[in-house]
Amino acid sequence: MQVEFLEVDTPSNVAVSAARTCYFPNGIVTPEASASWSRKDDLLQGIFKGGHHTTLMHTHVTMLISGMSRHLIWRLLHAHPYYNSEQVSQRYAKMKIENFVYPTAGERSDWETYYQSCFDDYEQLIEVLLPDVEAVVPKFRRKDSRKKAQEMARYVLPGGMSAYLYHTVNIITLLRYIAVAKAMPECRSEAEEFADIVAAKLVEMDASLAPLVEHARAATPVFPAFDMAAHKAKIGVTDEAVKVYDVVGDAAFDVNENYADVLRFSQMLPDSGVLGGFSTYTRLSLSADAQNQRHRRSPAVRPALASIYARKHYTPPIIAKNPDALAIYERAIARSYDFFEAQRDLIGFGEAAYALSNAHEIELVERDEFTSFHHKAQMRLCYNAQEEIFDIVYAQVKQLRAMAVPGAEELLPPCATRFAMKIRPTCPEGDHFCGIKVWKLEFEDYKREI
Repeated sequence: MQVEFLEVDTPSNVAVSAARTCYFPNGIVTPEASASWSRKDDLLQGIFKGGHHTTLMHTHVTMLISGMSRHLIWRLLHAHPYYNSEQVSQRYAKMKIENFVYPTAGERSDWETYYQSCFDDYEQLIEVLLPDVEAVVPKFRRKDSRKKAQEMARYVLPGGMSAYLYHTVNIITLLRYIAVAKAMPECRSEAEEFADIVAAKLVEMDASLAPLVEHARAATPVFPAFDMAAHKAKIGVTDEAVKVYDVVGDAAFDVNENYADVLRFSQMLPDSGVLGGFSTYTRLSLSADAQNQRHRRSPAVRPALASIYARKHYTPPIIAKNPDALAIYERAIARSYDFFEAQRDLIGFGEAAYALSNAHEIELVERDEFTSFHHKAQMRLCYNAQEEIFDIVYAQVKQLRAMAVPGAEELLPPCATRFAMKIRPTCPEGDHFCGIKVWKLEFEDYKREI
């Protein structure tokens, strides 16, 4: 794993100066003024131990990370709202066989054989699916057919596939990474490797942070336990993949420029939508949740996978319709579970989790307030959204409509919202227009081919 910090101002100088400014009568205290101040380190530790952490949130670090597993990115880097990331997409970028992470306790040769078989299935599926994809995409999007085939084939790739990304967080979040790495239920060794790198780079960047880093290292966080079976029984989940419940308030706010403009002014100008919301139980693939969790205003409980493990997986409809593709897919998924379970018995669930495929289904419970969910609905009801998460959000909106929640009829894709407000162009996707005038369709008639 490689982690590079882009250059930033000395965080301790900024934090201490921000704290001093709160009580200084003669204007802003600059970072330069605190650099050589004799009481800098004492004040820094005082505000840290006192929990006055906003001063440490002014400095953000942008990291260039490569070689981290997608499972750890999902479990640690993207499981909270305090970050920004841009990572290589498995939907649009062709994956490479050399980009895998190996568990420290596993027999490397066994994992190499497994990863190679996964990659072979991935490449074979792309070729088998390509004619089917070309048959359903609009003519002007045919050049993207291979990428669409990659998008579907990626479900057989395991979580041990690595990624590279830009990742930006503040100093407090970096300290929390160091602390919680040891509590990760999966990929803990890799998480601790990341924590060690971050700790060393923080101290190298700013020696005054050393006591804060040591506090994080000594901390003993606990990964939350969550009884999913009991929760499902409580809310009445049987076999459904999506269940909306605990609806409070409504979505009957004015859907105006605040919701239609690409800057989403609704996030800066709160309306009554923030007062209401709903919870959702969802069963979805690891791949879909990697997309879902990017909606940071949809906080979710994601239990340790060992507590909810079952041999259940998602199958994309276009694969289910093609007997040759389905045979490859089912063989690949069965192999992934067989290998995972064998490795689980050898090295434990947490380290064996790298073998679980993108298609592996997990269960989570999330909470949405209506203002932010309006944005999520726009993004995920777009026909360019990942098909599985489109189906999930469609099910959420459909259930809200069935419950007669006021305003639920305004939860629409961006083109429909813009069309209603006479904003041009109707589709904001430019050259990526899906080819279907969705804004002219009734909600009940939304149908994805891929």
